Amino acid sequence: MTPVDFNYLRDMLKQRSGLVLAEEKQYLLESRLMPVAREQNMESLSELVAALQKPDGESLRKTVTQAMTINESFFYRDKTPFENFRNIMIPAMLATPRAASRTLRIWCAAASTGQEPYSLAIEIKEMAAQLGNWNIEIVATDLSEEVLEKAKAGLYSQFEVQRGLPIQLMVKYFQQTGSLWQIDSSIRSMVSYKHFNLLDDYARLGTFDIIFCRNVLIYFDPPTKTDMLARMAQRLRPDGYLVLGAAETVIGISEEFKPVTDARGLYAMQVAAAAAAAPVRATPSASARPAPSVSGLGTTPAKPATPAAAGLGAVTATPAAPAVSGVGTPTVSGITKLA
Repeated sequence: MTPVDFNYLRDMLKQRSGLVLAEEKQYLLESRLMPVAREQNMESLSELVAALQKPDGESLRKTVTQAMTINESFFYRDKTPFENFRNIMIPAMLATPRAASRTLRIWCAAASTGQEPYSLAIEIKEMAAQLGNWNIEIVATDLSEEVLEKAKAGLYSQFEVQRGLPIQLMVKYFQQTGSLWQIDSSIRSMVSYKHFNLLDDYARLGTFDIIFCRNVLIYFDPPTKTDMLARMAQRLRPDGYLVLGAAETVIGISEEFKPVTDARGLYAMQVAAAAAAAPVRATPSASARPAPSVSGLGTTPAKPATPAAAGLGAVTATPAAPAVSGVGTPTVSGITKLA
């Protein structure tokens, strides 16, 4: 592959998917695209690039883009996000006004072959005592139609189900079909898959309570990362959560989110964090009883009443602000991936 070929492929992929390839990633282009070239009866990437540049090359351009943005995935990849989901995010959701409507929407961006959304669905099933009567929707998106079809089928090899999936959950939620294992239909029905490019308009996906976007941002340049996080913030409810990969951060990239203390990869909206830290106005009672704290975990004594200059008798009580990362503590505001 010539430098001209490499630059063409790099520019095309950046424009179509946002993917940024450094010079040292040339090996990745060769390993991913030579199989595509052979399928097209071509002998080199230079021949493939020539075909991509033809006016009738749109179908091939789409195939190449999808080939470059496919990533392997596995169940319960990096256990920490799922522990945070179980121990922080869900308890917090249960303690908000959502408990009245019992609705929850989760977006898995760049879901690949479905292991991440299915892992979340299994977690929800395992929490049936708390969530059994909730209406929970998991929306999983990916740029590659090929991996979405595999995800919808829920069929995995022995290696794929054994990689990261606890044996007790494999036995409980999978049935063997020949040499493959298929996840139970009750789990499959909890996830809806959509073809989606992370460079497109997020508004059509709706609003979410939790967004998983792990190991995706690392493949984009800083302006694209900032833009994506800003658009995710618009799709996330004020007291929602964003989950990024272990090697990703919002620091220096976005002012929309704040890291949750002692919860690696978990972020809350800055507006919720600011609201949680702000003083809360309270009306004094005749009995001057101590004002309850926002978290409901104790009481904070009210300050003595101080007459206002206008003689209106208004006072301010300042309860202890709940930590954003507190388990079960509500806030006041109540592209496929590459290996």
